[in-house]
Amino acid sequence: MDGLSNPLRQGPTDILVNPAAGGNRSGRLLEQVKDFARAAGIPLLFHVSQSAEEMKARAAKLVADGAKALLAMGGDGTVQTLINVAAARRVTLGVLPAGGGNDFATALRLPAHPVEALRAMLEGTVRSVDLARARTARGCERWYCGGGGLGLDAEAARHASERYARWRGKSRYVLSALYALRTFPAVRVKAEIEGSRVPLEKKVLVVAVLNTPSYGAGLRLAEKASVDDGLLDVVFVEELGPGDVARIVFDWAWRGTLRTRRISTVTAARVRLTADRPCLFHGDGEVFGPAPVEVEVVPGAIEVLGPEAPPVRTCASRASN
Repeated sequence: MDGLSNPLRQGPTDILVNPAAGGNRSGRLLEQVKDFARAAGIPLLFHVSQSAEEMKARAAKLVADGAKALLAMGGDGTVQTLINVAAARRVTLGVLPAGGGNDFATALRLPAHPVEALRAMLEGTVRSVDLARARTARGCERWYCGGGGLGLDAEAARHASERYARWRGKSRYVLSALYALRTFPAVRVKAEIEGSRVPLEKKVLVVAVLNTPSYGAGLRLAEKASVDDGLLDVVFVEELGPGDVARIVFDWAWRGTLRTRRISTVTAARVRLTADRPCLFHGDGEVFGPAPVEVEVVPGAIEVLGPEAPPVRTCASRASN
């Protein structure tokens, strides 16, 4: 991308900062980002928000005042706050990964350090990517960028934002999952997949609905997932014995994968999940509300700054896998 077409070179660009993201990692790295921007001659305006509501209000006002691009400095939850501002979805977005979970930034192939991510965006391009949109039983409609789920991981997400909120990175999610496992029995879920006449019914610990290959700070459940293929990966993690649980938690903590035959995946543009008892659904670590929940992909929902995209697999090639 040449300098004239890159929004970062066209004038002051606004960065919305969540200073508490990643156990205050975002706040600690803010000066490094400012130093790089000054040295590179990038005109940036920083807006530090102390709450999600403050960030939403700032984003809406910035777009109303003519902003053409907005950058989010934080984790997946920070990006999710931004994409749930309708006005923000109409401008080019960028991500400076500085949170506990940065799975959307990873899917965009951005470097893990916010300074290097800013450099990659400066040298990169603008591309269209998909988002997921969920509607819960209580009528809540929320967008998310990376991963959502029903069952154990929604319970773990709740513990991560409360009991283990001060822990950093993957340890926060692993400890939250282990705590949730103590009291969460498997749940029978019915998944109505768009394009399939027969619903899938399974007894599971988790049903994850993914737009990105990983979620939960790097847990790779859907290796073939892509943010620009117009599909979601619906992953079923079935009921496991105590020995299996211990092994897969070890795999998650050290390898970022779950190695078990009790995982299956289908791809779809839309899925409706119903549980046989009250269960919550989360997106990017934020609890949205109870099932039934309907999740759909919104192709090309936003434009983002980042490296050139890899070759896109077609929907047909994904569906045949």
